[in-house]
Amino acid sequence: MYFGLSEEQKSLEENISKFLSDNAPLDTIKAVANGEEEKAEEIHKGIIELGLSGIMVPESYGVLELNMLFATVVSSALGSGTAPVPYVGAYVMAPLAISLAGDEDQKNEWLPKIAGGEKVIGVGLSEFVGAREDAGIEFDKGKVTGRSLFLIDGKNADAYLLANKSGELFLIDASSKGIKVNELVTVDKTRTSVELTLDKVDATLLPGTSDLSVIEKVLDAGRLMLSADTVGASQVMLDKAVAYSLERKQFGRLIGSFQAVKHMCAEMAAELEPCHSMIWHAAHSQDSSAEDARLMACQTKAHVSEVGKQVSKTATEVHGGMGFTDELGLHYWFKRIGLNRQLLGSPELIREEAGKLQGFDQ
Repeated sequence: MYFGLSEEQKSLEENISKFLSDNAPLDTIKAVANGEEEKAEEIHKGIIELGLSGIMVPESYGVLELNMLFATVVSSALGSGTAPVPYVGAYVMAPLAISLAGDEDQKNEWLPKIAGGEKVIGVGLSEFVGAREDAGIEFDKGKVTGRSLFLIDGKNADAYLLANKSGELFLIDASSKGIKVNELVTVDKTRTSVELTLDKVDATLLPGTSDLSVIEKVLDAGRLMLSADTVGASQVMLDKAVAYSLERKQFGRLIGSFQAVKHMCAEMAAELEPCHSMIWHAAHSQDSSAEDARLMACQTKAHVSEVGKQVSKTATEVHGGMGFTDELGLHYWFKRIGLNRQLLGSPELIREEAGKLQGFDQ
């Protein structure tokens, strides 16, 4: 039995990779990292034209309605290109939440606009995943008060999808009174994170989120997308390390001929290759195997985060001092992998969740 990507999925991955190669080369990524937001906007428009904004929107709203495996293919390709665009929150988690738990008015208002790239929704689940002591979200009588940290795709968003500690999800219009948006400084300059401070802001509850399984599915999808992004970025770092070892000479020999360097590259490949299958299987579980979906999402995010950390470290070491330079730009992938590791739960926190799912806390 063949278990891998279909020809359609491979074609989608190739199209995204070609688009990013043509429109988001390293010089463009550097420009975005240095504050040229208009370049990021052009890339964002391009992925909308490719139809990626509607990938998780139901077919009844005029799009293809592809499955979670297609979504991971997209995320992996975006990670490979360090794409400075919204995706995980805006085009996967938000439409999934609204499709699962929104009422008909909410679906009709938001899903067509998400699919068409007209609206971006930032997603903040920090209160549910693990809030800080000085943060918290309170939802009462249609009003929200508190702080939400590390919103995914929250910068310049048109609305926010937030969670409270009990797992309820609610939508907030970004133009509402009482919202203060603070841009957070992170190591990853290809994507932005924001913090919201809310003071009795009007909010609309997604009625279906009284069922805890909704936010769990949304969280699992987000973790899976981050894992795929990490695998894509890690693969590029491995490929760059191998290519560099076949170009760089030391002591009159290519460094790739040294046994120690061969071992470093082989170990990276051996650790990373199974991660591709792991994210595919986790995505398949989300679509077709509900009993395995939560556990697979947790295990995938935890494991891929650790592998990505090791690959990014080793690939940088293969490059020697050049690996730390902005000229080579390897650090953009390195830092993207580092931020992915922490978003929506660190490996330590997620392994604890996986243990509880398997009954190891009894």
